[in-house]
Amino acid sequence: MISALGNCINHCNYCADACLDEDNVKMMVNCIRTDKVCAEACSALSQVLATGYSDVGGLVEYCKKVCEACAKECEGHDHQHCQECAEACRECADACSAYLN
Repeated sequence: MISALGNCINHCNYCADACLDEDNVKMMVNCIRTDKVCAEACSALSQVLATGYSDVGGLVEYCKKVCEACAKECEGHDHQHCQECAEACRECADACSAYLN
């Protein structure tokens, strides 16, 4: 789980940065915002999981929701960094689902 979170954080941060270099940055605003929120949610969950605290279900659910939203947003863009980010977000959402079951 922590590995999937770290991978998602890295892809979201890279994607947000790469989006800033795109010709039409205005078209990438929602992608950048979603990337940033997703990276923060995954980071928070990773930090909480590292403590061994057991009551994390709500945070895992939220992280899954944000990862799914980020994947959907990134899938709407043809850029390679967006497609790779979407894949990392889907994998993280799947890891969240597995954790909850």
